[in-house]
Amino acid sequence: MELTGRRVSVVGLGKSNVALVHYLARKGAVITARDQKTAAELGAVCDHLSALGVEFQLGPGYLQGLDSSEVVFLTPGMRKDFPEIVRAREKGVVISTEADLFMHLCRAPIVGITGSSGKTTTTTLTGAILEAAGFKTYVGGNIGRPLIDIVDTIPERAVVVLELSSFQLELVTRSPRIAVITNISPNHLDLHASMAAYVGAKSRIYAYQSENDALVLNADDAYAPAMAKEADGRVLWFSRRREVASGAHVHEGRIVLSKESATGRSAIDICSVSEIRLLGEHNLENVLAACVVGHLMGATPGTMRDVVTSFTGVAHRLELVREHKGVQYYNDSIATTPARAIAGIRSFDRPVLLIAGGYDKNLPFDEFAKEVAERAKAVFLIGQASEKIARAIAAHAGSGAPPVVFCESLEDAVYKAKTESRPGDVVLLSPACASYDMFPNFEARGERFRKVVHELTEGDAAEAEQVLFEG
Repeated sequence: MELTGRRVSVVGLGKSNVALVHYLARKGAVITARDQKTAAELGAVCDHLSALGVEFQLGPGYLQGLDSSEVVFLTPGMRKDFPEIVRAREKGVVISTEADLFMHLCRAPIVGITGSSGKTTTTTLTGAILEAAGFKTYVGGNIGRPLIDIVDTIPERAVVVLELSSFQLELVTRSPRIAVITNISPNHLDLHASMAAYVGAKSRIYAYQSENDALVLNADDAYAPAMAKEADGRVLWFSRRREVASGAHVHEGRIVLSKESATGRSAIDICSVSEIRLLGEHNLENVLAACVVGHLMGATPGTMRDVVTSFTGVAHRLELVREHKGVQYYNDSIATTPARAIAGIRSFDRPVLLIAGGYDKNLPFDEFAKEVAERAKAVFLIGQASEKIARAIAAHAGSGAPPVVFCESLEDAVYKAKTESRPGDVVLLSPACASYDMFPNFEARGERFRKVVHELTEGDAAEAEQVLFEG
């Protein structure tokens, strides 16, 4: 895409689009930065971009005149059916995203990873395997540093691993050389028109692949067979429940890579399931998917074994914050859907005091409520969706429902859960909801949880030390 001298609008000034503005400015584009926030609300971002010669259209009328642009880059998560966007598209304006531009510009092979849950862990673990295998590896997309700002410096012999959300995939016109779909369950139905539209967005990760590319699918996922039939590239599988002909599975408690050829099926042992340090069966699926990619890229079994047996996870995903007086506090803030939260709850065989709730993405809570009713010792609810979750728990548990406590804030929830906890319990933040009603993102929510846990437990420790000193 030629950018020099073209009239370009960048809509939404989040982290990835600010990096995009930097790239476009270097290429000589005539840039209008648009955001529904005002200059005062954006603060230093405006000052910073003004120095690049960027013009601004901010506040309530930020989409006015969008059809005067030649190219529009939309922020991930923005609805595509706003009248101004529809009108611009009808007038021939190119509607794109930072992710699509990056995939067109990047010279290195790309491994793209998407799914309703597990994509952050799978992306991080895949990057670690490829780096240990000797590749110059760049990890980005929906996590970490936006890579568009350095796309021209990424060498052809490197490898790029991208976590890709449904929003990032919705407008792409190029697919990664290796595409991975961890699983599909309802998500983001507040912004996607239907479940079919959400699945369609995810499917674009392989829609533009050729016969020389590869698609890695979860054999235990209900949507995978139809996706395999659509794929033009080679399809490989992973499963924790059954053997697969080509891919990775669990056999007699061990992770095994399998490959089917004209001469038969070969098997390569990686490690014992018991050696994996990540909590939860869902993380076993993430390990299997990462090993399939590693094998496709030529990583040795020893390299994969070393990485997967030492990997302890990513921040905000079943992250042990502290153990205090026999109670473990886990931060699972990344669990922004009921399915993710279910996986988090199932990771423990100890009594769970669950902190849940937040922004409602219009997702069903029925299965989540059943899991909570069966496994939770108590539930502490926060945020916009708290009443909806409480009704679901009551409907599915009846008189056997665990105690449900409505809390004014995350701090209040942690305090009340701590007060009710006993040695051997787990206090788990696994919200099943997005964070936007209370926090800018799940990272901020998880960081606040960490801080509150440390403040409350350190207060106990300081009090105990004082008593000893006085004694």
